[in-house]
Amino acid sequence: MEYRILETLEELKSLIKTNHHNKWMNIREVCEYTSVSESTIRRAIKRGVLKASNQTGRLLFKRINVDNWLKG
Repeated sequence: MEYRILETLEELKSLIKTNHHNKWMNIREVCEYTSVSESTIRRAIKRGVLKASNQTGRLLFKRINVDNWLKG
């Protein structure tokens, strides 16, 4: 039984890692995720330190890019 629990935990860990980096977020979600204001995020985009996509007509961010921005 203990082996099965460890196996399940490893599967969950793998799923979290793969989904974590590929997730797209809108600006509201980024504000909630980072606990910073929308204006701070927009300034980071203008300065070129935070990557965002605007192809759909709204700002979308990959979580990996947000994480990299937070790390500095």
